[in-house]
Amino acid sequence: MSLESVRDYLKKWGIEDRILEFPTSSATVEEAARAIGCREKEIAKTMSFKIGDAAMLIVMAGDAKIDNSKYKARYSTKAKMLKGEEVEQITGHPAGGVCPFGISEDVAIYLDKSLKRFEKVYPACGSKNSAIELSLNELEKCSNYKEWIDVCKGWE
Repeated sequence: MSLESVRDYLKKWGIEDRILEFPTSSATVEEAARAIGCREKEIAKTMSFKIGDAAMLIVMAGDAKIDNSKYKARYSTKAKMLKGEEVEQITGHPAGGVCPFGISEDVAIYLDKSLKRFEKVYPACGSKNSAIELSLNELEKCSNYKEWIDVCKGWE
């Protein structure tokens, strides 16, 4: 269901036919890179967080990790990920398939600067065995993101 909702959502830009579906899992960065045939750092992983009662998504490079001090400086709170059972309920996508496409407007989407070093990145498409190749301009257009942020480490 989630993959189909992403496919419908991406029709706005005429890129729904570029969604890749795999016979194997692409739920982790390692699995996605293997399925696609790209480097792990080119995977645009989408992590889900909770600030108070609000949820937000941060799309970051596959080799990036949340830097707790940067996150706290930015959001004035400790990074707290959504619980497993909350992920699909809030995002509409299962863990391992969370992406910034077709998300409720109540969920803020941010893009981390760790992605800016790539011409193309590969976010999931709402299932544990899908992805799409996008330029950064396409990711910006399709994700309904709020802004670029700097809250990650380990990729520099």
